[in-house]
Amino acid sequence: AAPRLHTALATSSHTANFELKTSHLQPLFAGFAPHRRVLGDDARIAPSRGKPHPDIFLLALATINASLPEGETPVTPDECLVFEDSVPGVEAGRRAGMRVIWCPHPMLKKEYAGREPEVLAGRTGEAGDVDMHQVGELDDGWAEYLETLEGFPYAKYGIEVVKSD
Repeated sequence: AAPRLHTALATSSHTANFELKTSHLQPLFAGFAPHRRVLGDDARIAPSRGKPHPDIFLLALATINASLPEGETPVTPDECLVFEDSVPGVEAGRRAGMRVIWCPHPMLKKEYAGREPEVLAGRTGEAGDVDMHQVGELDDGWAEYLETLEGFPYAKYGIEVVKSD
């Protein structure tokens, strides 16, 4: 049997804005247990440590590991897959040592046309003067651009989808 897939939600949106933006998508977001949701106004994240810093994703991973059944092996950053629509979010995911899928709005994609390898490596300079050893390398395979998540290649990432009846 395939290992269990654990999910967490990490968003820069503050609670009120998140609820407003997702109220019509409750069935989708019900899949994220409340204790595995990390929002932009979470007190556990220092105000100056939002994306592109990795803190939000590392905290989301910590919420997963804190709630694993006894005896289950903790999840490591390199076993995580981040889905991001923003450039600072891609950088945060890469700084956390996680794989990243970048699925931006078409206008954002257009803005970064020709710079996709920099975005996927987390090397756009959006973070300003930050230690660059934490980001990825160009074309290292740890990040991918997808125009849409429809038809997502689950098997490519070792995710086994079990269809319910």
